[in-house]
Amino acid sequence: MRWLLLLLIVSPAQAASIVPNFTTGTVTSETTSRTEVIEIIKQQEYSTANTYTVTGHNINIPASPTPGANYTIVNQGASFQFSETLFTPGLVTNTEIERTTVTDSTTISTSVFTQ
Repeated sequence: MRWLLLLLIVSPAQAASIVPNFTTGTVTSETTSRTEVIEIIKQQEYSTANTYTVTGHNINIPASPTPGANYTIVNQGASFQFSETLFTPGLVTNTEIERTTVTDSTTISTSVFTQ
């Protein structure tokens, strides 16, 4: 028994070459990806001068309106509308927008080959 075991350990290994035996084949791969984009938009608008606006309906507005001018109703008892806006130098508007865009994509590729 000892000799038999020794012969198995000492004897060289025999190898045989393997040749694939196929004529056609197909490989399919699938790639999935996700992209997430976060945008933050900050916009500030400034004014460097005074802006004065007066609008209205059934209101007597002088040719050169100024803040504190005397505005009167034309037809007493009738409906009227009056709006007065004064912007002084400085920050006029402050806008902040945050949006997230997510894109999911899947690509499937198939390769066919022959020998």
